[in-house]
Amino acid sequence: MTGVNHDLVAELVESGLDAREARWLVEEFVSGDEFEDLSTLYAAARRRRDGEPIQYVIGHWPFRSLDLDVDPRVLIPRPESEELVGVALSELAQGNVRAPVIMDLGCGSGAIGLALLRELVERGVAATLIAVDESGDALGVARENAIKHDLRAVSFVQSSWFEDLDESLRGRVDLIVANPPYVGVLEFEDLEDVLRHEPLSAIVASDAHGVVGFEDLDVIISGALGWLSPSGTLICEHSNVHRTAVIEAATRAGFNSVDDLDDMAGHPRILVARRT
Repeated sequence: MTGVNHDLVAELVESGLDAREARWLVEEFVSGDEFEDLSTLYAAARRRRDGEPIQYVIGHWPFRSLDLDVDPRVLIPRPESEELVGVALSELAQGNVRAPVIMDLGCGSGAIGLALLRELVERGVAATLIAVDESGDALGVARENAIKHDLRAVSFVQSSWFEDLDESLRGRVDLIVANPPYVGVLEFEDLEDVLRHEPLSAIVASDAHGVVGFEDLDVIISGALGWLSPSGTLICEHSNVHRTAVIEAATRAGFNSVDDLDDMAGHPRILVARRT
C-alpha cells in the first residue's frame, strides 16, 4: 500500500470506520487517479458509517472459491453456509453420482449452489444446478453471478420452495441444499441492527409445531422426499435451537438416515437427511 493510500486509510479510521474495513474500501475504490476516486470512496465510507453492511457497500464478497456480487436484493453469504457446501461435497463424493442434479432452494445470490457447481466442475463432475427462489430480484443476482463465473449448467426457477417446480423433476434430484429463513419474528428484534439492511423474507420465518422460526424448514423437510432420487440427500442449514425439531421432522417425513452436524463454533447447524 502506498503512503497516500495509508493516509486515506488513517483518514477513514479517524472518521469512525474499523481499520480493516477502511483498508478494504481504499483498496476497492481507489485505483489510478486517487483524486478522481475520492468522491466515490467518501460516499462508500459514509454508507458504511450509516450502518450499511460492508458487503453491500463494496458490492461483492468472497464465498469459498467464488467472488459473489451482492446487494440488498439478497442475503449476505456467511461462513456457516460455506461449511454446508463442504458437507454437501462430501455427501456427493460418498454417493459417487457421476452427473448429479442439485437443487438450491432459496438460492439468493446463488452462493451455495454455484459454489457446489464450480467445485464439482474442478473435480471433473458434470453437475446440473436448479436454482430456486421466490424472489425474482434474488434470481436476478444469482443469474449475474452464474454469468460472472461462466457457470452454465444452471437453470433458474421462481418458486416458493417446491410450489411451482416442474413435476418432471420428481424423483430425479440427487441433492437438495437450502439455507432457509429460520429466525423467529421476536428473535429478530434482538439481533444486530446491520441485519435490517438485508431482505427480511430471507431471515425471518413463522413458527411451526410450537417451534420458533421453523415454518420454512418444516415445509422443506416434509416436502423434499418426493423430489429426491432413490439415493438422494437433503442438506439444510438451521438455527442452533432447531436440532431436535429438524431431526424429528426428517424422521417423520420418512428419511431413513438422519444426522445433524455442528458448525465450526460448536453449534447445531446442518441437517443431513438421506433417503437411503
